[in-house]
Amino acid sequence: MSSSKLNRVLNQGFGVFLGIAIAFWVLRGFGILTFLPGGVIWLLLFGAIAMAILSYVQKTWWRF
Repeated sequence: MSSSKLNRVLNQGFGVFLGIAIAFWVLRGFGILTFLPGGVIWLLLFGAIAMAILSYVQKTWWRF
């Protein structure tokens, strides 16, 4: 897998995790997804942060 393709996949993963986390957080705030534990939202947010860090590291340090 080329460097730019890996970076694109990591950026898309970041967007997906962040988008789902925000959507779940808003829907839980409106009372629609009240059964969803808060830990799931935190895991999604931490997953998004991890994807962003990996994308940054891959882009700046791994010069293949």
